Amino acid sequence: MSSTFFQRWLAICFLSMSFSLAYGQEYLYEIGGMAGGAFYMGDVNKTALFKGLNPSAGVVFRYNANFRIAFKGSLTWATVSGTTEGLDNVFPNGAQASFSRSLFELGGQFEYNFFPYSDKFAYLNTKRLSPYFLVGIGVTAAPDGEAFAGMNLPVGAGIKYKLKNRLNIGCEFSVRKLFGDGLDVTNESNRLLNSPYGISSSMMKNKDWYSLLLFSVTWDFGPRNRQCNSTDGVLY
Repeated sequence: MSSTFFQRWLAICFLSMSFSLAYGQEYLYEIGGMAGGAFYMGDVNKTALFKGLNPSAGVVFRYNANFRIAFKGSLTWATVSGTTEGLDNVFPNGAQASFSRSLFELGGQFEYNFFPYSDKFAYLNTKRLSPYFLVGIGVTAAPDGEAFAGMNLPVGAGIKYKLKNRLNIGCEFSVRKLFGDGLDVTNESNRLLNSPYGISSSMMKNKDWYSLLLFSVTWDFGPRNRQCNSTDGVLY
């Protein structure tokens, strides 16, 4: 491809980013609640999505930097569980184990909206419905039984819809990679879940995961500074 093509492509990307940064959301902040399900993936569930789905709920706070970019903080409670029963693979000596426990997560995430998100400013080509992706970092703690605590790395995607002025609804699915292998160990009887094949843990081996499917309702607040004193002026 010619250098002219790449120059035009770079120019379009630059203008798109400049547009996103120049115009912000009508309100700076959102706060609300979320509820849905959680499931575990680890040594006794390698690939089955939504297996052993358990309840999850939490609160969420979002700072809207502009139409495209948001920063989110959340506090989440969830229950996760797993069992060796019914698995095709056989553990050494035919050992069987199961677990169930509650966890708490405090996390922060970066969100990028694929469309400029707003129910106003149609001349800026905004949309009241937008898919988005997220990435972030968090801390997971499970205090019951043999306590577990560790960092997690969330990655996921969702969709948000501005139902009316200030009111948003959304749905998101995300996976959490834990930097530890003790989430599925709650007592001595299921300790084999920590390393059922005797393979030492490493960055990618034997680390536990869990996933969240959450529905949310949030309320906008904190109007941006107005360009003039008119109460009907554009907020951005």
